Amino acid sequence: MAIASGIRLCKDIANLPGNLCTPDYIARQALNMQKQFPATRVQVMEENELEQLGMGAFLSVSKGSAQPGKLITIEYSGGTKTQKPIVFVGKGVTFDSGGISLKPGAAMDEMKFDMCGAASVLGAITACAELQLEINLVGVIPTVENMPDGKASKPGDIVTSMSGQTIEILNTDAEGRLILCDALTYAERFDPDAVIDIATLTGACVVALGEHPAGLLSNHRPLVNGLLNAGQASGDRCWELPLWDDYQSQLDSNFADMANIGGKSAGAITAACFLSRFAKKYHWAHLDIAGIAWRSGKEKGATGRPVGLLVQYVLDRIAE
Repeated sequence: MAIASGIRLCKDIANLPGNLCTPDYIARQALNMQKQFPATRVQVMEENELEQLGMGAFLSVSKGSAQPGKLITIEYSGGTKTQKPIVFVGKGVTFDSGGISLKPGAAMDEMKFDMCGAASVLGAITACAELQLEINLVGVIPTVENMPDGKASKPGDIVTSMSGQTIEILNTDAEGRLILCDALTYAERFDPDAVIDIATLTGACVVALGEHPAGLLSNHRPLVNGLLNAGQASGDRCWELPLWDDYQSQLDSNFADMANIGGKSAGAITAACFLSRFAKKYHWAHLDIAGIAWRSGKEKGATGRPVGLLVQYVLDRIAE
């Protein structure tokens, strides 16, 4: 029942239109969790605070919208004080127009679902809190709207991430990785046992795997095995793609430490390669949920995935 409740919450938030489900709305949903579950503590950071932290990649996306971006952290303390937390990082782009690299108009309404990663983090932590699980969890939600305002980033712009690494923005529609990379750097402060990011990141993942499993890439074999097993047990499956160094050179830039896109080949993999450069200090896995987070056509709507997978992974870790 708790998992079903988390899935329902994920679907209800994700199905809202972009004019209602803004970064501020997601922040309010997180604050509601704090009222409902005493074991949770929520912090909402505004753009001026993110600027002080040096989150230039995050801010390069949010500056193009009239809706201020926010970084939301949810700490659920069900375990001992010495227990390292599992950190979930959820992409929260409440509407993705593509920015200056504008998306085609057809089906652009579905880009309200680009915050399904954030919604799944809210749903998963809600389920775990309802179950009063004896474990420590952290949810980190970078949330923005990606719009083509006069202040928006332009192709060719170079920004400095929180990690100090510079990024040449060749395509403003590859914005998810720009907000996620700063969130992954921010996650270091929690001294995590593992970090799992969840994002509707690439259309390339849908081309590769279709609409059945989430794409999984990771720098830690036990974490891969744990997520694959949890997916089988829950029916919310994922499938591993290679995170080989061979792909990293596709992100080479003449002007910065890296580009934010890697060309046509292996787009889901090069996106994960980009994120991996910000996740070297801990065990990390990336779930690309672009193919599974919502359905199109007559059945258009959010699926609530991968809340079941995430909660099952937590349950399995407690049972170890």
